[in-house]
This record gives sequence, C-alpha cells and structure tokens, in this order.
Amino acid sequence: MVEIVNNNANVKTQQKQVYTSTNKPIWCPGCGDFGVFASISKALTELNIEKRNVAIVSGIGCSSAMPHSFSTYGVHSLHGRLLPVASGIKLANSELTVIGTGGDGDGYGIGGGHLLHTARRNLDMTYIIMDNETYGLTTGQTSPTALLGHKTKSTPFGVIEMPINPIAFAISAGATYVARGFSGDPAHLSQLIKGGIEHKGFALIDVFSPCVTFNHDNTFDWFRPRIYKLESEGHDPLNHSKAIEKAFEDVNSNYQKIPIGLFYKTNRPTYEDLELALKNGPLVKQQMPTKEQIKAIMDENL
Repeated sequence: MVEIVNNNANVKTQQKQVYTSTNKPIWCPGCGDFGVFASISKALTELNIEKRNVAIVSGIGCSSAMPHSFSTYGVHSLHGRLLPVASGIKLANSELTVIGTGGDGDGYGIGGGHLLHTARRNLDMTYIIMDNETYGLTTGQTSPTALLGHKTKSTPFGVIEMPINPIAFAISAGATYVARGFSGDPAHLSQLIKGGIEHKGFALIDVFSPCVTFNHDNTFDWFRPRIYKLESEGHDPLNHSKAIEKAFEDVNSNYQKIPIGLFYKTNRPTYEDLELALKNGPLVKQQMPTKEQIKAIMDENL
C-alpha cells in the first residue's frame, strides 16, 4: 500500500487503493456484468490490497473483458484457459492475490477440465464465473448451464441436454470455498467475493449475471422472486452433506426456489503449502540455479 508520512505528527497512514481503470466497459447497457464489476471493486476496496499485488486473469467472452476495467495487473488470455494462466501466475509468485473472471461457457464448457483439476489441487485463488446461460459474445448460442427447453440460435427447438450444476461440481471437485451470487444484488455479492479472496484455498463464485440482449428467459425479473439467501435460513456452510443438498434445491424445486450465498467452506492445505519448490518462498524471490547445478540435475536424470 502507498504510505504517506505525516511529518508533523511523525505518523504513517495508509492511502486507499484505487482499483478501477479509465477504460470504458464494453458491455451492453443493463448487462449483469456491471454489477459484478462493482462487486469486485467494492471487495478490493474494503480489503485495500496493494494494486501491484493483485492479478486479474480472464478467458474469452463478454465477461472476460473484466481485467481491462481495473488498474491492477491483468491478463486477457485464451478461451477456457484462464485457470492454467492464473495457476502459473500463482505458482511463480505465491504472494499475489489472483482472481479469475470469466463466463459460463468459458468456465464450465471449454474450461471445465481445468476447473476440475484447479479445484482438486486447491490453489489459493478466486474464480468468479458470470453465468448468463448463453454465449453472449457470439450472439446467443446455448451454454453448459442453459436450462432444458431454452431456445437459442443453436437450439431453435429448445435445449435437450441437462445443464451443469456448478455448485455441486465445484464441491465434488474439491473446491474449499463455493458460493453463488446475483449481480442484481452487488452488496451481497461483494461480500461473497471478499470472503473468497480472504479464504486460503480455491474459491469458486458462480454469479447469476443476466444477458439482457440474448437471454430473454432468465432475466433480472425472472431471478428476483426465485432467489433467496442461504444465511436467511441459517445454512451451515461447514456441513458438506447440507451443501450438496442445497446445491440441488433449484433443480428439485423446478427452479422456483434458488439459493444464493456461501454453500460450502472448509480448510485444507493448499497446493502452494505442499509444493516443495515453494518451501523457500515465491519462485520469483528465489535464486536461479547455477550452470553447475543445472548440469548436475541434467546428468542425474539423463
């Protein structure tokens, strides 16, 4: 953080970080991703992490323009491949706060395999997936979370595939912080994001972020009467069985009762805790091996 010295009182105070950039968002007016942007901004502002210690990584899609809106470090990577990039950043410098931002097609479709293995490894990072149940950037094809019967450009007679259950998937894969928010309630969402960043381990935050241009079924008005907050019913996020049960409540109620909030949280060693190469600190702060050491390693393994 930037330190300001008060010479008169000889007291140091901390200046609040400003995380937003001067780039204008590219989203359609009314897009749910504006609420996600506001929530991430609020969470970072409350945590006041030094900007140079934050890296935001995205894939491809409307939501993946998110890093451009922030003045932190940012990488706009490949479709479905943000987690390998984010993992590399975290392993190179384990002291960084790494945040992944992407969409449901990016995260649960082409990037589903990466999500599975990043969750089970329990890398210490936060992954925010903006779930609009459509491929918005390519003008409205069906996505892995589209509900049965949903009509899109690629499914004109309605979706016939069962949608992925992101919450159950993440819990089963080994994520240690699993939550779901709604971009129409940024105050609540920001607290879930803040909790995910503070959590030591892999945090998955699925966000209902309506696409106002190409998904006219799952709109803000569709979600509002159906969602409720888990904390309002006293849900215990430490209870694995109850978390799985709640993960299926939307399906079992035919999407008439959809919980949001923190589903599950547990503590176990992170990948970084167990990786021997990091026992002496972040890789970027370690000395490079000498030519003699490299030769010895090569001779031993060839």
